[in-house]
Amino acid sequence: MTEASESGTGDPTGMSDADLAQAPTVYRDGAFAGQVVLISGAAGGLGRAAAWLLGRLGARLVLVGRDEAKLEALAGLLAERGIEAFARAMDIRDTGAVAALFDEVGERYGRLDTLINSAGGQFPQEAIDFSEKGWNAVVTTNLNGTWFMMQAAARFWRDRGQPGNIVNIVVVTRHGLYGVAHTVAARAGVVALSQNLAVEWAPLGIRINCIAPGAIETEGWKVYSAEARALYHRSNPMMRNGSPWEVAETCAYLAGPASAYVTGEVVHVAGGGQHWGETWTTGKPDYFKE
Repeated sequence: MTEASESGTGDPTGMSDADLAQAPTVYRDGAFAGQVVLISGAAGGLGRAAAWLLGRLGARLVLVGRDEAKLEALAGLLAERGIEAFARAMDIRDTGAVAALFDEVGERYGRLDTLINSAGGQFPQEAIDFSEKGWNAVVTTNLNGTWFMMQAAARFWRDRGQPGNIVNIVVVTRHGLYGVAHTVAARAGVVALSQNLAVEWAPLGIRINCIAPGAIETEGWKVYSAEARALYHRSNPMMRNGSPWEVAETCAYLAGPASAYVTGEVVHVAGGGQHWGETWTTGKPDYFKE
C-alpha cells in the first residue's frame, strides 16, 4: 500500500503498473491458464488491478473501457510480461457496441469464462443539487451499462451451452456512504439484480456475485477533496484504507473454483465498513460533528 493508506492521510495514488506486476498473491501460477476474462473499466484502478492479477495467473484478457489510448497502453504493458490481452474502446451503455463486443469475443476465442463489471463512475455532490443530466449519467452507466453487459454475457453462454461467471463491482450500500447518492442507488440496483438473476440463471450454469469495496485507494480518489480523503481510513473498524490488489484477489476468488458453490452473494472488501463507519465524500457536515 501507499504511505497514505498506512497513515490515513496524504494524496493517495493507488498502485502503479510496476506494483501490480509484482505484488504477491496467494494464488498459484497458471490458476487461470486457458481461461478468457472480460473486464469492463479495465483501465481504472480496480479493473486494472484485476487485469494484472488474472493475467499473471494465465488468463487471456479482454480489456474494455472508453479511453482507447489508456487501454492500448495497458495491453502493451501486459504484453511485455507475456500476458495476452486485447483492448476494445466502447461505451457499455451502447447495446449495439456491447453485442458486437461479445460477437468478437466468440470469434476470437470461442469461449468466455468470466465477466468482471468494473466500469462505472460518479462524482461527489449533495443529492439535493443533482441535475437531471448528472443523475442520468451515473445511473445509466452504473446500472444500465452493467445490465447490458450481464445480459449479453448470459446470452453468449446460453447460445453456446457454456457455463459462466459474473463478478460485479458495486459499493458498500448498507452503511454510511454519503455524497454519492446516485451511485448508491445504481449499485443497490446491481446488487438486487445480481441476487435475482443468480437464481433465474442458475439453470444455465451461470454464477453471479458482487464485490462491495470500501475506502480503496485509486486514482479515482482525486475527484474527492483532501479533507474528505483524510478521514477515509476512519470509515471502518480496521481503521485503514484498502488497496486495489485486495479487491483483485477477491475477484480471483469469485472467478475461480474455490467459489464454485457461491452465487448471489455480496462480498464486502471494506474493513468491516458495512457494519460500522461512515464515508462523507463531500465532507462531513457540521451538524454531524461532535
